This record gives sequence, C-alpha cells and structure tokens, in this order.
Amino acid sequence: MSIKTASLHFSQVCLALLFGLMLWSKPSHAQASYTWDQVKDRFEANNPTLKADAIGVQEMKAQEITAYLRPNPTFGLTADGTQFASHDGAWTPFKGTSVVPALSYLHEREHKRELRLQSAQEGTQIATSLHADLERTLLFTLRTQFIQTLQAKAIVDLSRQQLDYYDKIIDISRSRFRSGDLAQIDLDRIELQRVQYESDLQAAEVNLRTAKIQMLQLLNDRTSVDQFDVTGLFDFTDQLQPLNDFRQIALDNRPDLNASLESVQQATTNHKLAIANGSTDPTFSGWYTWNASNNNPNANQTLGAGISIPLRIFDRNQGEKQRTQLDIGRNQQLVDATRASVFSDVDSAYAQLDSNLALLRPYKAKYLDQAVRVRETVTYAWQHGGASLLDFLNAQSDYRTVQLAYAQLIGAYLTAAGQLNLAVGREVIQ
Repeated sequence: MSIKTASLHFSQVCLALLFGLMLWSKPSHAQASYTWDQVKDRFEANNPTLKADAIGVQEMKAQEITAYLRPNPTFGLTADGTQFASHDGAWTPFKGTSVVPALSYLHEREHKRELRLQSAQEGTQIATSLHADLERTLLFTLRTQFIQTLQAKAIVDLSRQQLDYYDKIIDISRSRFRSGDLAQIDLDRIELQRVQYESDLQAAEVNLRTAKIQMLQLLNDRTSVDQFDVTGLFDFTDQLQPLNDFRQIALDNRPDLNASLESVQQATTNHKLAIANGSTDPTFSGWYTWNASNNNPNANQTLGAGISIPLRIFDRNQGEKQRTQLDIGRNQQLVDATRASVFSDVDSAYAQLDSNLALLRPYKAKYLDQAVRVRETVTYAWQHGGASLLDFLNAQSDYRTVQLAYAQLIGAYLTAAGQLNLAVGREVIQ
C-alpha cells in the first residue's frame, strides 16, 4: 500500500469518526412513553387544580392554631386626682394625680378552647376527605383520557394493518388486470375502496393526537404531542368479583362518605361548643396605685383586685344552640343520601362492566376468528374466480367492522372499569 493510499484511508476514518461523534452529541428527541402509574404520579405532582385544593387543606390546618389561642390579657392605665383649680394662688394640676396601671384577663370556662380546637381539627379532616374525593374524580377523568389514548393507538395500528393488507390486494388485482383476468371496472372499484381505509387512518391519527392533547392538559405539561406517548395493556380480564364485595369496598373507602360522617362529628362538636358559649366567662382584674390616702396617711402604695361576671339573663346563646342541634340532624340525613348514592354508583358501574364483558366474551371466543376466516376464505376464492367482487368487498368490510367494534368494546370495558374504580373509591380493576 502506498503512502498516498494510506493517507486517504486515514482521512476517511477520521471523517467517519467525526460524523459519528456529531450524531452521538446531537440532542435526542425520542418519544417518551409513560405507564399509567407514571402518568398518575405526574398528575398528582403537577395538576394545578389538585395543588390548589391541597393548599386549601393546609389553610384549614392553620385555622387550628387560631382556634386554640387563649384570649389576650388587657392592660389599662388610669390617671386620677388631677386638679383644675388653683389653691392659695398656686396652680399645681399634677400634684395630687395618681396613676393606676391595671391588668385584666377573660377566663374561658366549659372547655371552650378545647372544643374550638376539636371543631377545627374535624374541619381539617373534612377538607382532607374532600381533597381525596376531588383527586378521585380527577383521576377518573385522567384514567378515561388514558384509555381513550390507548384505544386511539389501537385503532391507528388496526387502520394501518388494514390499509397495508388492502394495498397487497390492490397489487394482486393489478397483476390480474395486466394478465387479462380482471376487468378495468372491477379494478377501479377495488382501488376506489381504498379511500375508506385512508379516511379511517387519518381519523384515527387525529383522534390520537386529540386524546394526547387533553391528557397533557390534565398533566399541566407543555411537552409536544409528538414527544409524548403512553403505554399499557389494552385488553380485558374475564374475572369479576361479586357485587357485595365492591359495595363493602366502597363503604370503607369512599372519601365523600367519610366526609359526610366527619361532618356529623363536627356538627356534634359545634353543638357542644354552642352550649359552652352560653356559659358565663368571668373577667379577673388587678391594679396597683401610688398615692397618699386621706383615710390612711401611711398607705402610699395599694393593690386592688376585682372580678367581672356577665349576667346571662337574656342572651344565653339560645339561637346557636338550636341551630347546631338542627345541623346534626341535617348532616345525618346527608350521610344517608351519600350512602344511597354510593350504592347507586357501584351498582350502575357494575352493571355496565358486566354488560361489556357479556359482549366481549363471544367476540374473543368466536367472532374475531370468524371474521379472519371469512376474509381469508373469500379473498382466496375471489382471486381464483370462486367469489364475486361484491362478496370480496363485503368480506373486507365485515372484517373491518368486527375489528373496530372489538377495539371499541375494549375501550368501553376499560372505561367501565374506571367508573367502577371511581364508585368504590380506589383502583380495584387495572
């Protein structure tokens, strides 16, 4: 090998290495794909509605501090004995003035502070349960959007497969036309039918992008749609627990039902507080003076104490006592209404899920295989002159209809499963 050839080879190797380094250092824009658990974590961390409501729970927690504060003491300063007339021609206005500092404090009886704190803590519990209920509702919306995205992806894949399959049919048809085995009008009808498959694919891709956009909105994410994707099992499970099991899970986990029960507890505490607020709270006071007492010349310094007791003759907090007593009964009725709503939600979601399973079972056991078998058989027969063009087109259409219906049923099943998860208050069906 000559020196010139070796130098040329060395230059080529250097260029190849430089080009590879440029490709390696180029920022990657690969599409990120998230599972349901990852999507849920991003939602809980970034959704502004959920974060704002969480701040509201913290505000309720801060009110517990205010509720348990003691009354502030009161400091007073009194000046007395100031003269406004002269004596023996001399005006000494401050000679006999005495300054009296005084301190008073309201003493709350009947455990008012403790009851206020208990009511505030129960209010925090209610806010926490309502926050969990908001998260439950928003997660169902997110889960529905996640399922719609998976369904749109499945339909896009199905549409591409059908278009690819039909393109092969068109290639075979053109070969038959060139060999004189197929008429021009039949070839035109076959090629014209491709428009339907193209339309299906375009509509599926639009639906997929729309579903991703709506999911990104829930995640408060500014990622480009082209860089965002989700992944998950798009199938159904032919296992369903008895209805009573889901009812019991709902009674144990529904946060709105917990909030209703906690509201009854808070109403009971508020009634106790109303009774306590109807009691008398004395005010204790004390003062100190420095002056010359006319009655006792040696008493230059004096101490005093007093107590002030309001006479609760007319206002004994009667209205608030009655209102809080009625509020207990109102919240008890709301508990019954919420419990009835829980049973209704569970029963409705269970019925919808069971109905979807009843439709999916024959599809998976029979209809899908039949649709494939009919399409392949009719296509083979048509290629060999044993079936008409109309039979061939109908077989293609039937296969497309069955496959699309199955994908939609899977989406409906997963949505119904999400509805049942919403009804029971936690994820019991993935």
